[in-house]
Amino acid sequence: MSFCHARDFLFCSMCGTLLSFDSLHFASCPLCGFKRAAGDIEGRETRYTITAEDIRRELKIEPFVILESAPVDDEAVNEECPQCHHPQLEYYTKQLRSADEGQTVFYECPQCRHKFSINT
Repeated sequence: MSFCHARDFLFCSMCGTLLSFDSLHFASCPLCGFKRAAGDIEGRETRYTITAEDIRRELKIEPFVILESAPVDDEAVNEECPQCHHPQLEYYTKQLRSADEGQTVFYECPQCRHKFSINT
């Protein structure tokens, strides 16, 4: 089956209503009567992904854990920028992976604003 990037093949081209498969030969719109040949739909595939966050948002449920962002303290380190060779970089750290793994160090050059990160 081929994946269809234009996922509107299951909807009416006139009013946007979901088409109904009342016949083996065509799909029709229950609202305005538009018909699409079954051959135009046959073999197409559509995918839909939903996350737990999408469900909580739709049901207006508060998240189980609310992450607070840690204060960002920019500090300077005497390392050379790989892009412009400025002798000092600013950096801050965050714990992005699990607690038993190292932290991530984010570097930024104050001169050219080149940014990169290293997992420690």
